Amino acid sequence: MHKDVEEILFSLDQIVARCDEIGKQISKDYEGKTPVIIGLLKGCVPFMAELIKHIDCDIQIDFFDVSSYDGVNQTGNIRILKDIETDVHGRDIIICEDIVDTGLTIKRVMELLGCRGATSVEVVTLFDKKEGRTVSNIEPKYIGFDVPKKFVVGFGLDYNEVYRNLPYVGVLKRTVYEK
Repeated sequence: MHKDVEEILFSLDQIVARCDEIGKQISKDYEGKTPVIIGLLKGCVPFMAELIKHIDCDIQIDFFDVSSYDGVNQTGNIRILKDIETDVHGRDIIICEDIVDTGLTIKRVMELLGCRGATSVEVVTLFDKKEGRTVSNIEPKYIGFDVPKKFVVGFGLDYNEVYRNLPYVGVLKRTVYEK
């Protein structure tokens, strides 16, 4: 375990097993269709890479790079740093996110894709932090795990761009971010 991690919440084996379950459900729900899975960079990368291995229907992928955090703080401002290249008009979209916390980022991205003419927009997230939700009408369709209102890192989740490469998800020690 990394020296800055207080405890491990989810092991790699648990994450892979849950990705298999979610992938099977997505395959069933989108049978005969070709949804576009749009990852929200950078945190989605490990989760999306694992998840798509378990999806049996045809898919396309694309990426948004959006930012709304400064350290551990949600700024309330959503910035699009990289836009998608796919025309989503008339398409089924699945937004792939590492964690849904306040719901603000997901809400804004869903609204944007809706304005661009997507037929449907759903959310798959590895982690759902319901206790942190400030946007009440956001509920991901596919959820890996619920997480408590703690600062979690690993498997894509970061603190100031560090810890994304941990092969598990753990709670970051307060001493790291309360300096």
